[in-house]
Amino acid sequence: MKTRLAFSVNDLAETRFAVSPMWEVVTSRRVLAGATVPDPHRGWAAQVRPRLAAAGLDRGWLAEMIPSAGHLPDFLNPTTASHELPDELAAVEATDPEQVRRDLDLLAADSDGRLSPRLRSLRRNPQAHLPRIVAEIEAYWQLAIAPYWARIRSVLEADVFHRGRQVAEHGTARTLGRLHDTVRWDGGALHLVERHCPITRIETGAGLLLVPSVFAWPRVLTRSVPSEPPQLAYPARGIGTLWESRGHAPTDALAAVIGRSRALLLAELDTPASTTELAQRSGLSAAGVSQHLTALRAAGLTSTHRAGRTVFYARTGLADALLTAQAQV
Repeated sequence: MKTRLAFSVNDLAETRFAVSPMWEVVTSRRVLAGATVPDPHRGWAAQVRPRLAAAGLDRGWLAEMIPSAGHLPDFLNPTTASHELPDELAAVEATDPEQVRRDLDLLAADSDGRLSPRLRSLRRNPQAHLPRIVAEIEAYWQLAIAPYWARIRSVLEADVFHRGRQVAEHGTARTLGRLHDTVRWDGGALHLVERHCPITRIETGAGLLLVPSVFAWPRVLTRSVPSEPPQLAYPARGIGTLWESRGHAPTDALAAVIGRSRALLLAELDTPASTTELAQRSGLSAAGVSQHLTALRAAGLTSTHRAGRTVFYARTGLADALLTAQAQV
């Protein structure tokens, strides 16, 4: 299927890029729904799947609403001014009930007209269930995305910076034509191939929202809601290196500044981990690890993400930069 999305001068003027946490929630959940996880994300999935299963999120609302292929519910990817997660979640909770029903009808059409009992209850009374869905999204975020968000966001923001520079140097039309091999600019319109759901200007508002995504790879995904600008989520540049190990052996120079134990813990946090895991890997006592992590967090070198009773620690971008710099000395 091919789609032709026409552009006026005003549409081009209102075309913009945004980093969207909810697009990463939806596309990452779609990755996990597939029988096979794409190569770039297998390490991430191996870490995340046991956490989701332990929390019961492998069989929750998102699991039923986000299939491995076909329609994705548009109400899960709202257009907001800031595209910060709290704003997007507030917009999800405030979704017009008719929009929820339209999305569920499209999901049913992809499933021989059938919806699960849970989704049928959502269709009957969206307002009663949307707060529960938002609560599940928040829990999913803490388990699957938040511990990795600094790394993911750096890739997304680097892509936006690159595209913005392309627009400044070559114009919007050329930039649009180079987003993906299924996207082509020609004759004042954006041509999309392999679209499950076509989008047209008759059905959408002005402009275009372009959203880089690490989990959308290798596809381009679209959102089309009446009166709102269409959205196009495309694979961000740099996905191939996203999950590469960034671990560094602590050096004497770094240890002299922050202490050998704390330097060791930073090196061990190449992937998010709990206090217990870090104690086992580092040979330090759990109490000692907790004390050091508190100090590292106060210094802005680690962040915490709670999943039920477990707290996961992750390195911040500042810590990554510090470790990279000391490795080059």
